[in-house]
Amino acid sequence: MPLAALAGAGLLASACTTTGNVERNAAGGAALGALAGAVIGNNVGGGDAGTGAAIGAALGGGAGAVRGCRQDGGCGAQNQNRRQYYDERVGRYYYYDNGSGRYYWEDGSPR
Repeated sequence: MPLAALAGAGLLASACTTTGNVERNAAGGAALGALAGAVIGNNVGGGDAGTGAAIGAALGGGAGAVRGCRQDGGCGAQNQNRRQYYDERVGRYYYYDNGSGRYYWEDGSPR
């Protein structure tokens, strides 16, 4: 049961993104969490490294997914991760929004 829950949580945490930051950080966090959880689980309590690894992987994967989402400008991030371009004709900056496929001025109005 814990393995199925862990796989389901990993699948939900790695929802489709265009940059892959969520997936990479979730996988890295899960790996580091599993390693740390196995060591802690083996040395503390009943000495069950498997349970510690499962708990660590779930927590690390979730934390990594949130970190990747914030890098992409979502999940409550204050600064959106987007590249701005300068239009010399009008003297304004604009950016391309991957989500909508449109260009916007820096104040958010359509270009």
